[in-house]
Amino acid sequence: MKSQVLDDMDLERERGITIKSHPIQMNYKHTDGVDYIFNLIDTPGHVDFTYEVSRSLAACEGALLLIDAAQGVEAQTVSNTYLALDADLEIIPVINKIDMPAADLDSATEQMIELLGCDEEDILKISAKSGIAIQSVFDAIIEKIPHPRDSMNEGTRALIFDSTFDKFRGVVPYIRVFDGIIEKGMTAQYFADSTIQHEIAEVGILKLNKVPVKKLEAGDVGYIITNLKDVRKIKVGDTLTVKNDRASKVLSGYQPIKPMVFAGVYPVDTNDYEELRASLEKLILNDSALSYEPNTSIALGFGFRCGFLGPLHLEIVQERLEREFNMNLITTSPNVQYRVDLKMGDSIKVNNPADMPVSGDIETVNEPYIKAEIITPAEYIGGIMKLCISKRGVYKSTNYLTTTKVQLFFEMPLGEVIFEFFEKLKSISRGYASFDYEIIENRPGKLQKLDVRIADEIVDALSLIVHQDNAYTQGSGLCKKLKEIIHRQMFEIKIQATLGSKIIARETVKALRKNVTAKCYGGDISRKRKLLEKQKKGKKRMKQVGNVEIPQEAFLAVLKIDQD
Repeated sequence: MKSQVLDDMDLERERGITIKSHPIQMNYKHTDGVDYIFNLIDTPGHVDFTYEVSRSLAACEGALLLIDAAQGVEAQTVSNTYLALDADLEIIPVINKIDMPAADLDSATEQMIELLGCDEEDILKISAKSGIAIQSVFDAIIEKIPHPRDSMNEGTRALIFDSTFDKFRGVVPYIRVFDGIIEKGMTAQYFADSTIQHEIAEVGILKLNKVPVKKLEAGDVGYIITNLKDVRKIKVGDTLTVKNDRASKVLSGYQPIKPMVFAGVYPVDTNDYEELRASLEKLILNDSALSYEPNTSIALGFGFRCGFLGPLHLEIVQERLEREFNMNLITTSPNVQYRVDLKMGDSIKVNNPADMPVSGDIETVNEPYIKAEIITPAEYIGGIMKLCISKRGVYKSTNYLTTTKVQLFFEMPLGEVIFEFFEKLKSISRGYASFDYEIIENRPGKLQKLDVRIADEIVDALSLIVHQDNAYTQGSGLCKKLKEIIHRQMFEIKIQATLGSKIIARETVKALRKNVTAKCYGGDISRKRKLLEKQKKGKKRMKQVGNVEIPQEAFLAVLKIDQD
């Protein structure tokens, strides 16, 4: 045992957040002498991992809503509570960390009542660390949360709510059994693809480690060992059945998730392309909110265009690929999906700035807008207002949760949020503000494609879609950043930011110069001029045929430019 025992990823421990939902089974002997089995799922809280939460809620009968007594209700708490209410779950409100010096019990209680509309006596006040009132949580689970329904004799059915990959045992689906019995030696079949069938090599339950058992019955949560090495055959949300007791009706499963933020992921060494594909296939088993498709860049070669739920999700996936699969990657600037209405009457979706049509063919460019909800202590309202308005946000309303805590609502473009917005929000509020958002609609905007030319060649991986009002600032900032990063050559390198054919910013990387006149001592000046003219011609020829090697940091420079 160790602290954060369920957050078993290095990334989770370092950042102090839950990234992956973690199922676990617990045996509990209640004070009434009855033995109970709890199947629990620890879920993330951050908005970028909402899909993990929604999938977990679909497999459960109830939820514990945990609030930190010092922090109070956060923005993601509100959205996750609405998810649980939509799933028709029994919710038990719990305020934790009541023994902390900074705990504000009255404020947290007031916020919880406002959120759930419950009575004060329904709220459990505990300290998990000190063990204060923990028994009341077990009592509430047993009294209030209904047990799983009995099998309905419709054949064997189990919902695959998650899965992982084991290099020795293949794909390992995590299942919630709704009907029938699943045992070792049975032949598993799937509704998504009826051609896939295999013998079940092992069934088990999920404790801190996987524990094999003889069988899984209706209401049980566990895993099966498939020995399937092809990771594309098992899909999260699919219904598993068995050959000798095949079900005819599929379980409802999950809605396919829509990615919100897109970025190109390319291997530094192009020979690692197939290895990157295999790594993404294994990662998508464990993170079904990720999507990807093959993509080719003139500057970076073969890679993948990946879809993420938000900027933190992008960052986590990139780090997991580098740490867990030892991939050396270049990730391009993140962007959102735009809907482009053409003058011919057609509409196309653009995930990649390089695919943006020429400006003469475009009627309007529509960008996704979000309804942003920020919960913050009242003293930071001014700084947060200024930040949101600088990101083209439109102020909507303010709601005072308590005398010191405020809920702010803005409508703003999603494209403005994916660049360092969250970091700036935390900096302004000293870490106290929380942020949540939902997509509301696409709206037309004055958007244009910003290209970067290096030595008169457009580098497609550095292209951005920008608002006209910010185009000069961003183009100029990017050129200055690239000038610092690109190594000097024996010839002069032009760096230009362009909107269509119009150059809006330019920087020049000066040429390295060899002193060709060093060997001349005395004599007529014409000897020196002759050597300098010869050098000038050579540099001109080099400029025409020379290639500029763009270092990896150049692609990260797009993320670091000041968006204001």
